[in-house]
Amino acid sequence: MKYGFQDLNMNALVALCHFCELHGPRTLFCTEALHPPSPSAPSQFGVALGDRDGDREGEGLTMRASCTATQRGEMCEGCRSLPASHPGFVSIDDETGIRFLSHQHPRQSQLFSVVRQACVRSLSCEVCPGREGPIFFGDEQHGFVFSHTFFIKDSLARGFQRWYSIVMVAMDRIYLINSWPFLLRHLRLTIQSLQSTALKVFDSEQVVCPQRAARINSVFSPVFPHQRSGNAARSLTSLTQHPHLWASLHSSFSLLLKACGSRLTEKLLEGAPTEDTLVLIERQTEQEEEMNCGEGAEGGPKSKWHQNETMTVPDIFFDQTKLEEITGPKFRSLRHLRQVLGVAEFRHLAWHVLMGNQVIWRSTDPGLIQSAFIILKSLLPVGCVRSIPYNGQYEEAYKCNFLGLSPDVPIPVHVSSSEFSVLVDVSSNRNRLSSVLSDDSVSSWFQFNISSANTQATDRGPTLLNKLEVALSNENLSMDVVFHCLLCLKEEWMNKVKVLFKFSKVDGRGREDTQKLLVLLGAGEEDNVRLLKFWMTGLSKTYKTHLMSAVRGGERSPSQ
Repeated sequence: MKYGFQDLNMNALVALCHFCELHGPRTLFCTEALHPPSPSAPSQFGVALGDRDGDREGEGLTMRASCTATQRGEMCEGCRSLPASHPGFVSIDDETGIRFLSHQHPRQSQLFSVVRQACVRSLSCEVCPGREGPIFFGDEQHGFVFSHTFFIKDSLARGFQRWYSIVMVAMDRIYLINSWPFLLRHLRLTIQSLQSTALKVFDSEQVVCPQRAARINSVFSPVFPHQRSGNAARSLTSLTQHPHLWASLHSSFSLLLKACGSRLTEKLLEGAPTEDTLVLIERQTEQEEEMNCGEGAEGGPKSKWHQNETMTVPDIFFDQTKLEEITGPKFRSLRHLRQVLGVAEFRHLAWHVLMGNQVIWRSTDPGLIQSAFIILKSLLPVGCVRSIPYNGQYEEAYKCNFLGLSPDVPIPVHVSSSEFSVLVDVSSNRNRLSSVLSDDSVSSWFQFNISSANTQATDRGPTLLNKLEVALSNENLSMDVVFHCLLCLKEEWMNKVKVLFKFSKVDGRGREDTQKLLVLLGAGEEDNVRLLKFWMTGLSKTYKTHLMSAVRGGERSPSQ
């Protein structure tokens, strides 16, 4: 059975490349992923292939360099990782049965050619400014490459350093581009480990025999050129003094391929992606970019970013799994929240959520607040949610529209007197004497006081809330059905938001025409207009950019 490049589960392989001073770019080490033809037995991670006689004989998994005899003859110590007689390494993922195989070259001549070209380009023409860092290149025929070049210290090399690169080759361009932040973060860890280890060896060698002074003293000596050429072939194992270097790289590359494969999965979507999907993708990209920036800095900025991440990233949208992870008293669903707070108080709170007002909860139980926010945020598009689950001080409304606080945090006067905020104070029920939690532990253990300076009636609209309450009050409908009803309602009103944005913001229509459009959409009432304007802030950047670029490009329909 043949294993082509497109037969791989993750359509990718990783290789370590080196620029030899005598022979030019050379592939040192390559790790690829293969599906076994039959279910494989459990195996320890990182065992040598030579210890698996059955696999070696029955399936032909013995790793041999795919280069010709002439190429092998041209190899020097610096061009070689494992000897030709070495069987290589294999690791088996017990969950998927995928085998990660490592040797100096890929097993197939086709893959050898692809990796060889990626190696040459990564160490010659396709380099970033400064010759050290990541770059992306490739085409449909030879595959796409994520390459990260770097230097390793060597006291005997020209310029006291040698040039290496780690390349990831794949046929899927989108896969590599989407994996850029992830690959960059993990490859940098491997590279920094190699560089730090080699630096220690370099410093120790310089202490014994300072090469800079020796070269200056022997610059006019005719023996010096021969010494340099004789030291050109120095292996990476010699530079790092790592006895198990290749086994370590095999583990690192195998884990990288496994993590990459499990990180990105394909999902079948019916129709175009929703706004929530686009916003989630944009947020994930932004977070990965910020993480990479944070890793490049030291000290305060990095730790500050991680602190903000823990406060704002969790619970972007309703997820039953996240509710189940919360221990102690908690809200279980929208219907449960409505039962605990009461019909009138629930509607009052939900109205503020849909209008975009700041919702503040104060309680000694962070889990209770988190469960409430997970449920309430399901009423909104993902792009409209800015949440701080629990904090020790008040944060302004432009930072978050969901804010959890401890009971002793004071609310500023301008917030408590504002009609654009609602406060939910949670206090313990002192009349509860039993220490055993009942089925409805929230109503048994806590009392809720909802207050707001808003004087506008909340019992008329918006239309979405009216329809949602009809579904919640119908006990014959399960919460799963109610949840899907809510999704349909949100999608309906998000489509109205898109029409309003295109009509008013992109086309620049006047107020009178906009009002006529709102009536046509069935959203002429004040509460519906406020909902649409707030939800407009949650549109994805992708959608806005597409509309704006269409206008600038002068795109018109065929009828025009």
